[in-house]
Amino acid sequence: MGIFTNGDRRILKEFLMKSEHNCHDIEKEIDEFLVDLQAEYDENSYIMNEFSEFVNELREKLHPSDANKLMEFSSRLTRVKHCARKGVEALREISRDQRKMTRDTFRDYEEYLHLGY
Repeated sequence: MGIFTNGDRRILKEFLMKSEHNCHDIEKEIDEFLVDLQAEYDENSYIMNEFSEFVNELREKLHPSDANKLMEFSSRLTRVKHCARKGVEALREISRDQRKMTRDTFRDYEEYLHLGY
């Protein structure tokens, strides 16, 4: 005999269904953000290569102090590109972790409900 009554089990099943709905909404939103972020990153990733080529052309035409400033600016933009790449990768990991936690949570619910507690 289980600890919970049929009413309790019904409440737990309703809670499971609500949790499942909320988790799938969150997964969908994360995936949409990931697709958007990845698309924007891919769309703009070539710009650094073009900018580097442009900097190399300009560097020879500039005063050495101005060329150094331009090279420093170029270096900082390269760090921004790396940060953007890390952001895309972090969101991808969050998406993967969210899906895994959702599966684990639902498996736990199902085990709990089927054991008759």
